[in-house]
Amino acid sequence: MIEIKAKLKIARSAYKVAVKGQLKLPFESRQKSRLRTQLVSGEEVGVMMPRGEILRGGDLVTASDGRVIEVVAAPEKLLHVECEHAPDLAKTAYHLGNRHVPVQVGDGFLRLAADHVLEEMLKKLGAKVTHIEAPFEPEAGAYAGGHHQHDEMGHGGKIHDHHHDHDHEHAHDHDHHHGDEHGHDHKKHAHDHDHDDDHKHEHRHDHGHKH
Repeated sequence: MIEIKAKLKIARSAYKVAVKGQLKLPFESRQKSRLRTQLVSGEEVGVMMPRGEILRGGDLVTASDGRVIEVVAAPEKLLHVECEHAPDLAKTAYHLGNRHVPVQVGDGFLRLAADHVLEEMLKKLGAKVTHIEAPFEPEAGAYAGGHHQHDEMGHGGKIHDHHHDHDHEHAHDHDHHHGDEHGHDHKKHAHDHDHDDDHKHEHRHDHGHKH
C-alpha cells in the first residue's frame, strides 16, 4: 500500500508534471488527516497528511513510491442556494454560519451538503433551493491551517474542533502565568512586610532618644 503524506508544493503550471494516478474523494474525506482508501485504479492508499490540511480538487500529492497523484473532488448531493437580492443571500449565509455549516460561496450562490432540515429553513428565508450533484469545495474558515483538528468531523466541521483546542491551550497558558504572578506578589508582600517592621523599629528608637 502506498502512502500519501504531502502536497506538491510547486505551482502546477510551473512545468509539466507527469500525473500517474487519481485520488477521487468527497469533501468529508478530503479534510481528514488520516484515511485509508483507494485510487481510481483500485490501488490501496493510506493518506497521512499534516493535521488541518485540506485536499482540494486539482491538488497534486506525492506518493511514497515517487508518483505524483492528482486529487479529484467527487460529485456530491448538494443544495444550490440563490436569492433575488444580494442582501438576502448574505442573510442566508449568516444563518448557515450560525449553525457551523460548511458552505461553498460562489458568484451569486451558496452550496452546502443536502440536508432536508436546512432546506426547509432556507425556503422559509425566501431562498431558491435547487438539488444538484457537483464537487463540493466549502470555505476553509478563519482557523484553517491549524494543527489541532480531530480526524473525524462532526456537523460543526473542523472550525469548531480547532477553536476548542485553541481555547484549551489559552486556558493552560493563563493558569501558568497566573501562578507566576501569584508567586511574584507573594515576594513583594514579604518585602513590604519586612519594610514595615524596620519602620516600626526605627520609630521606637527615635522615641527613646527624644525621651
